[in-house]
Amino acid sequence: MITPKDSSYPDDWRQIAEKDWHRVHYLLDFSDYDLAGFCLQQAVEKYLKAYLLSQGWALRRIHHLGALIEDAMVYAPELAAYQSACLKITAYYFVDRYPMMTHSGITEEDIRTSIEDVEDLVRWLRAHFTDDKSDE
Repeated sequence: MITPKDSSYPDDWRQIAEKDWHRVHYLLDFSDYDLAGFCLQQAVEKYLKAYLLSQGWALRRIHHLGALIEDAMVYAPELAAYQSACLKITAYYFVDRYPMMTHSGITEEDIRTSIEDVEDLVRWLRAHFTDDKSDE
């Protein structure tokens, strides 16, 4: 049985994903588009990991949303519709972390469009997330 203290506990990932999802919207209000993009990438990554872990996937150290969505497609092929959005959002991970990307030119429109592109994915992941606490 997986316990809440384990990093492989799906609900831990989902809770942090929720925080990151809310941070994106907060940061948009303050025009911090680079950090909003980073938090968007982090939210989608953690939602995907929560879903994957709830399906029995072995946790991997990975930040590439393209690879994570491909792993999720093993369980739900319909998620292929979100591959291009995930690839685009993966790039936001690097913008706020590496000096050569600090003048990326990410705009509010970029972030809002990306949010729209993955809102249905996030809703789907939330709806299909299985929190296995029945064994506790």
